[in-house]
Amino acid sequence: MARVSTDELSAAATIGLSSPDAAACLRADGPNRLPAARPVPRWRKLVAELTHFFAIMLWIAATLAAIAGMPQLAIAIIVVILVNGIFAYVQEQRAEKAAERLRDLLPAAVVVRRDGQLRTIDASEIVVGDAVALAGGDRVPADVRVLVSHDLAVDESTLTGESEPVHKSADSEAWAGTFAVGGQGDGVVTATAADTRLADIASMTAGVRRPPSPLATELRRVVRTIAALSLGVGSAFFALSLTLGAPAHNGFLFAVGVTVALVPEGLLPTVTLSLAMGAQRMVHRNALVRHLEAVETLGSTTVICTDKTGTLTQNRMTVTEAWTPNGSLTVAGVGYEPTAEITGPATARAAAERLGRTAITASQGGIVRDTDTPTGDGEWAVVGDPMEAAIDAFSRRIVGRTDSVRATADRRYAFDPVRRRESVVVGRTLMLKGAPDSVLPRCTGPDDATVAAAHETVDEMAARGLRVLAVANRDLPPGTPDVAGDAVDVIECDLTLLGLFGIEDPPRSTVPNALADARRAHIKVVMLTGDHPATAVAVAREIGLVGADATVMEGADLPADETTLGEMLDHDGVVVSRVSPEQKLRVAKALQARGQVVAMTGDGVNDGPALREADIGVAMGAGGTDVAREAADLVLLDDDFSTIVAAVEQGRATYANIRRFLTYHLTANVAELTPFVIWALSGGHVPLALGVLQILCLDIGTDLLPALALGSEAPSKRVMTQSPERRHLMDRKLLTRVFAVLGPVESIVEMLAFIVMLSLAGWHLGGEPPAGTVLVTASGAAFTAVVLGQIANAFACRSATRPVWRLGWTSNRMLLWAVAAEFAILLLFLTVGPIAKVLGQSPPSIAGWVVAIAGMPTLLTADYAYKRLRGRHRQD
Repeated sequence: MARVSTDELSAAATIGLSSPDAAACLRADGPNRLPAARPVPRWRKLVAELTHFFAIMLWIAATLAAIAGMPQLAIAIIVVILVNGIFAYVQEQRAEKAAERLRDLLPAAVVVRRDGQLRTIDASEIVVGDAVALAGGDRVPADVRVLVSHDLAVDESTLTGESEPVHKSADSEAWAGTFAVGGQGDGVVTATAADTRLADIASMTAGVRRPPSPLATELRRVVRTIAALSLGVGSAFFALSLTLGAPAHNGFLFAVGVTVALVPEGLLPTVTLSLAMGAQRMVHRNALVRHLEAVETLGSTTVICTDKTGTLTQNRMTVTEAWTPNGSLTVAGVGYEPTAEITGPATARAAAERLGRTAITASQGGIVRDTDTPTGDGEWAVVGDPMEAAIDAFSRRIVGRTDSVRATADRRYAFDPVRRRESVVVGRTLMLKGAPDSVLPRCTGPDDATVAAAHETVDEMAARGLRVLAVANRDLPPGTPDVAGDAVDVIECDLTLLGLFGIEDPPRSTVPNALADARRAHIKVVMLTGDHPATAVAVAREIGLVGADATVMEGADLPADETTLGEMLDHDGVVVSRVSPEQKLRVAKALQARGQVVAMTGDGVNDGPALREADIGVAMGAGGTDVAREAADLVLLDDDFSTIVAAVEQGRATYANIRRFLTYHLTANVAELTPFVIWALSGGHVPLALGVLQILCLDIGTDLLPALALGSEAPSKRVMTQSPERRHLMDRKLLTRVFAVLGPVESIVEMLAFIVMLSLAGWHLGGEPPAGTVLVTASGAAFTAVVLGQIANAFACRSATRPVWRLGWTSNRMLLWAVAAEFAILLLFLTVGPIAKVLGQSPPSIAGWVVAIAGMPTLLTADYAYKRLRGRHRQD
């Protein structure tokens, strides 16, 4: 990918490349993508899965078993390590591939000039020689030689570490991967992909890891607690067995069995898969999760701070009214089609033509006809800002083709959120457009009544929910200096007001229902917008965000004290108008200081800090800037507020699923530990109902698939009717259900099946310990009881509040396949001679089957009674 010389730049920038030339360059040089980072070798990833904390503990146990003369146990433990490690490795690979597919969905577009026309293309299609247009909020797609700069400022911190933006002059370089944070500029691509400066340092940053998420920290706490408990209990049983006079190797066998029974080998890969499935489900609902752990954080959201334009509204703007000092015009129709009826007095029409010419000259965006359709006569599409597209459509309607009336600017002063206006200089004329509260104070009319009438019109339009834009101009005196961007206020004064645009941006039809869903989920919604307060309130009322007693504030009036600010904002239906990105950051901090979990939307360059500060940063995928998307945890592919609520629902469901299969795992651990507890309490008079190999088969052979199926459980109907809460995964409610209900019931049935089989063979407590076929058959009955109990437990764990018969037996088909496989594996372990012999079990008699099967309705009934006893519940 060769660099182009300086001599070749000017011609390329004038009309850009032709489509055939660009296609040829793309074929020759390949797409504009950085070389993939050198991946960690697969063998290293596999070794890591075989050498983590749990695995090392089991490797030590296998070694000790071999030393103690128990090769079968050693082999079984090694098999467990390998099976668990390979499974986790496979799931991690699937998660990585899913993440790669998700990253590919992130929009990255750039405006280029092809065949003499502005077009928006994917950044990967950029080639050397392309003429690109950069504006504040764009990511520089490749190395670019800047030819024209209108206060173009670039954040190069990704390359240099310096946070201060660098102002680019003509003939300077803008590097790939940096961000335009202000102004506009035109340039020519000089290098792409591997030839860019960014590619030189990409390998240095590829290995940087994000800090652990709250979910990862919580999981680490859970597994280390269980590991410490298992080692402690195992050691205690070893000491107890020696005290009871058991041989040392038997005592060690007991200790290993207890340890293995308590270790949740499949927990971590199950969590990873559950998060990945949650993220995939969000993608299907147009929510792209950039970090898997954010799936869980979404479920804890208590406040959504949302923009208005494009999120609550369609961002499909249309000029419906144009006011001039000579009268008003009304525009019929919506959208960007230039053909629409305009009604009003002739004097107003002449003034509106001047209004349209001035406004479109002070704009960079507009509309273009999509010629990529088979007929070559597609619909009109937006290039750049939708508001400027609405102005372009109006200008075409009243003037004609805007390319013939859009004058070439000699100097451009870009829009920024502080000035709230932008302007251009054409010859000696300054042309300006911006927010009325920013423009009108700088205007002088034929008389004071003109500006006063404009103020009244602004209020009246805003009260009807219209977004208002003011347009003005002035002739600059001879000798006016060419001021820099920071000094533009010097010449943006003594303006002549040309008129106002009333722009309609209809609310999204999905928003009222989404707001109702958020309220049912006890989530507060705060609107943060840069619009006029009357416009914001009108839209807020239309969508049902506020009622007659709306709480409305302006950004400039927000209290300086963070505590007071938090108290004012910590309510549902608050509207903050004319808010700046810096004030959005203050809002996020103030709400977090009150313990709220904040989801903050943003689409602009300066929204980055607020998105990073929020617990969940939400960026616009269709209309947002690259800066905002890079800073966000969640990207809305359709920019729709309802998608945020849908993502919260999936986040809650994923968190509930993690608790479901954690309950399932721990219940099995109680049943697996019970035989050792009974043996110890009886002083060894009650034989062990289960051996270590049987426990390993329960953990890996039968329990894993139902646990994974529970991780795929769809959101329940109640998940969005409870208050969001942040709690430990393994809290008091979960432990009570496991250790006071599910675990004891499953354990009682397990030991009852074991004792019944022994009693039918003539054994009684205190008698000679049974051996041979009697013990093997009784152990098979206990094993069967645990497996069948876990099948019932899987269905019980689908809900923490409702009985299984109210959930729909076929609503989780994956669980049906999982329990069918679990039962098939049970029969395999019982009836295949070599396997049963190694495990030390055989099929139970009819009595044993009856007891084991009876355990299923017993467990479901006990679980139902517990759910009824709990009464009110907060989380499903």
